[in-house]
Amino acid sequence: MSRVAVVTGGSRGIGRAVAQRLGRDGQAVVVGYGRSDAEARAAVAAIEAAGGRAVAARADVADEAAGGRAVAARADVADEAAVAALFDLAEREFGGVDVLVNAAGVMVLGPVAELDLDALDRMHRTNIRGTFVVSREAARRLRPGGALVNFSTSQTRLLSPTYAAYAASKAAVEALTLVLARELRGRDVTVNAVAPGPTATDLFLDGKDAATIDRISKLNPMERLGTPDDIAEVVSGLAGPARWVNGQTVFVNGGAA
Repeated sequence: MSRVAVVTGGSRGIGRAVAQRLGRDGQAVVVGYGRSDAEARAAVAAIEAAGGRAVAARADVADEAAGGRAVAARADVADEAAVAALFDLAEREFGGVDVLVNAAGVMVLGPVAELDLDALDRMHRTNIRGTFVVSREAARRLRPGGALVNFSTSQTRLLSPTYAAYAASKAAVEALTLVLARELRGRDVTVNAVAPGPTATDLFLDGKDAATIDRISKLNPMERLGTPDDIAEVVSGLAGPARWVNGQTVFVNGGAA
């Protein structure tokens, strides 16, 4: 029986790369999304198509991965009823939930002295409350052998100007991650966080000129931006074979300090 993953924020950016990678790994995927129906449908179609290619490359899992199985569902991650419905859908369509990836997030930058408090509240609602609500539902429903993967940011270490509110929201995610790992003692469920550095998504690249992108690229010894697939590769390990990694925040940033 294949594993089943729920990925919030799974219709675009890093979340979509994660959803597609887990689909290629043979997992059935529920793509949770907040806004664009078209992007969600495209993500599902990509998972289904990639699943078909995975069968040819991995005959040993052909029975599980055939066709690439995915559905999409709109859900406000901060709304407990909507989140419960997301898990209900996964159980109804695929029989249960083994993996939860909390990739939904909001980032608004600005100096502390100037940041609009409405922006702070939006980040709190999605990054802190949303991660908590989804993690709470996962803690109740993940099957033995399951994995919960949250998303933090390398800015909890880098602490660059204008990132105070965003980094603070993700520091809360890191605290939640370790506490929940300890609370799930005896359940055979791992809980970890992934903390990407600068990653070449549309959201990150928007509004930045070539000089700025080049400068940011040089901040790590690999001298490039990360890609969504770089991040998805690490999530894939935490969501499957990496059973001895638990309660950790894994910094995926090419070696940035």
